[in-house]
Amino acid sequence: MDLIYGIHPVLERLKSNPRQIERIYIARGASNRNIQEVIDLARELGLPIKFEPRVVLDHKTGKVSHQGVIAACIARHYAPIEEVLDSLGPRPVLVILDSIEDPRNLGAVLRSCAAYGVEGVILPKDHAAGLSSLVSKTAAGALEYLRVARVTNLVRTIQQLREKGIWVIGVESGQEKYCHEIDYTFPVAFVFGNEGSGLRRLVRENCDLLVSIPTQGSIRSLNVSVAVGVVIYEAVRQQLNRKMQRLS
Repeated sequence: MDLIYGIHPVLERLKSNPRQIERIYIARGASNRNIQEVIDLARELGLPIKFEPRVVLDHKTGKVSHQGVIAACIARHYAPIEEVLDSLGPRPVLVILDSIEDPRNLGAVLRSCAAYGVEGVILPKDHAAGLSSLVSKTAAGALEYLRVARVTNLVRTIQQLREKGIWVIGVESGQEKYCHEIDYTFPVAFVFGNEGSGLRRLVRENCDLLVSIPTQGSIRSLNVSVAVGVVIYEAVRQQLNRKMQRLS
């Protein structure tokens, strides 16, 4: 059983996949327009609602902020990598995360990926954060719109992508090529490394190209969620420009 908590994550699950919800918990005395929207939508869908003292919800989430709303859901499953690859459009943008350990970073990355229309996110099975209630809370509903695969061998998956004609580009500080200097109007998968150690050696060696994000200030590295947003924005911007040029 998974717990989804926070107003926006619960609302997104109610709107996108209510069949996975088994029960809604509302903190007694919690009352605002958004919570009422949760209650009204849950009742409309015929879902059971239980009003509990706030301390009960605190206990369920380990005292993590829940905003007075929890949805008890069927455990979320990862998408098989084959399903992700078979569903890709003509010029997909994919994101591969190599050993991202902080669940809040993962949640923030997933939110950026959903905002920019990333078609798949790939995580390694070991030594990395997985999908969890905290990730879902940080992603604020983005998980409902993403295919997330978890693989045993990240290097082998990168090789699979390359065999399918997808360029694999590693993003790491210190590289001579900047991310905005590359043409992304082709199928592309970006690889981002661990918060502290960056890309692992074999992962780095199996990338087609390595790029960095230009910076000018005293701080030369970015949080991984910020780096993901910067790079995939550039890819989506280029693809949208190409689409507009074709239409004009």
